[in-house]
Amino acid sequence: MKIVLFGYGKMGKEVEKIALERGHELILRIENNEEYDISEADVAIDFSVPSAAFNNITSCFKKNIPVISGTTGWLEDYEKAVTICKKNNGSFIYASNFSIGVNLFFELNDKLSRIMNSNYNYSPSIEEIHHTKKLDAPSGTAITIAEQTIKNSSIKEWCLQTNRAKVDKESIPISSKRIKDVPGTHIVAYESRIDSIEIKHTAHNREGFAHGAIIAAEWLINKSGVYTMKDVLNLD
Repeated sequence: MKIVLFGYGKMGKEVEKIALERGHELILRIENNEEYDISEADVAIDFSVPSAAFNNITSCFKKNIPVISGTTGWLEDYEKAVTICKKNNGSFIYASNFSIGVNLFFELNDKLSRIMNSNYNYSPSIEEIHHTKKLDAPSGTAITIAEQTIKNSSIKEWCLQTNRAKVDKESIPISSKRIKDVPGTHIVAYESRIDSIEIKHTAHNREGFAHGAIIAAEWLINKSGVYTMKDVLNLD
């Protein structure tokens, strides 16, 4: 594959490393708002910043280039991006986390949250820990977990937990911590007066995120439509 990479920070460099190891070619690395010609690309991978993601993604749809996006913090424009994708018969996968392990973790929580919904004495909570340079809080992965849990329960919303905040019983509290050099840890806990049940995913490095993004890009080639990592991993 000939890959255009939007964003060349730590994640972008990890994507480049995995792509080259798997025999692909990076033909363009795009940072900031520089001018670029992406017409020769087979696929675009976006790990940029929230303010640039929508324009990066939709510019590819208009040139019939498949897009993989792992940028979080721009999802207020997600439905507009999907509309543009479909209008141009494009192909698109967005994921808050491309790690294969995390996507299996999503499946575990989906099953667990359905089971726990029938046990009303348990209250769910989420904790996420990331490196100090992560801009958004809570993480996109934590939001995905919360929305998944809400879908499977009578809970109405999630809230960012602070030390002083009181949590409504109809909300899922998300605790966000920032610690130097932590790639990403997510813990989902279901707690009652008598015991607790937890599931946890710990990333040891960024390789899993990049590896999953490349696998998704390989899978998306020659397809049209809007997909998720459930499709890539055949989890349905």
